Amino acid sequence: MGGRLQSALNIALWDLTGQAAGLPLYTLLGGRQSDTMPLYHSITCIAPEDMAEIARTAFQDGIRQFQVKLGADGDWRADVERLRAVRAAVGDGPLVYGDWNCGAGSLEATRVGRAVADLDVMLEQPCASIADCARVRAATGLPMKLDENAHDMASLLDGHARGCMDAVAVKLSKFGGLSAARRARDLCAHLGAVMCIEDTWGSDIATAALLHLGAATNPRHLMNVCDLSGYVSPRLAPAGPVRKGGQIAPPDGPGLGVAVDRAALGAPDLILD
Repeated sequence: MGGRLQSALNIALWDLTGQAAGLPLYTLLGGRQSDTMPLYHSITCIAPEDMAEIARTAFQDGIRQFQVKLGADGDWRADVERLRAVRAAVGDGPLVYGDWNCGAGSLEATRVGRAVADLDVMLEQPCASIADCARVRAATGLPMKLDENAHDMASLLDGHARGCMDAVAVKLSKFGGLSAARRARDLCAHLGAVMCIEDTWGSDIATAALLHLGAATNPRHLMNVCDLSGYVSPRLAPAGPVRKGGQIAPPDGPGLGVAVDRAALGAPDLILD
C-alpha cells in the first residue's frame, strides 16, 4: 500500500476513533501540550532581493521561521546571497534555513555552508543521501535538518548516528499516517532532534491531522508546523484552522475536528464497501 493511501486510511481511522470517544485527536495522541504552534514560511528560489522582501512581509505577519529555497539556478554564490539577504531582512533571532530538497552535491553545499559560516543559519537536506548530508554537516559546522531522507525509523536512527539530524521533518504521508508518525515523533524526541511536523501536501484534512500531532508534542522538541490549507484553494473545510500572528492552533472538536464540504471533494477515487 502506497504511503499516501496508507496515510489517508490511517488518518480516517483515527478520526473515527476520536469521534467515537468524543475526544479531539491531540488527546489520544498524548495530550495537548501547546495552545498554539509556530509556523514557518517557505520562500521560493528567486532573486535574493525578492526573497528578502517576501521574508520582510512574512515577518510583519508574525512569522519567525523562514525556509529559504536554494539551488534553482545552479549558482552556489547566488545561494550564498539568498541566505545573506533573508538573514539581513529578518534580523537576529528568527530561524533561517536553506533548503536544497536534495538538489545539491556535497561540494556545492559545502561551499555555500562555509561562505555563510558567520551567519546564524541552518542547512536543510542538501544532498540525496544521508551520508552526503553528514559530510556537509561535518565540513561546514552548521546545523542540519533532514527531510526527504527521513521516512521511517531506520532512516531516523541513521541520521542521528551520522550526526546530521539536528532537526527533522516528520511528514505524515511519508511515514504512513498518524500511527507511524507518532512513533517517529517519540523516537526523535528521545534522540533530541527538534521536529517540523507537517505533510508532503494536502489541505484542511492533512493540516488538521498534523496540527493534532504537533499539539500533542513536547514544545521543546517541536520546531514548527505547516499550514498546508494556506497554500491551496478552495478550502475543503471552510471553518478549519487559520493562521494568526505566525501561529496556528489545532481544531477542538472530536476526531480531526473539521467539517469537510463533501461537494468540494468531488467524486471519490476509491469506495470500500
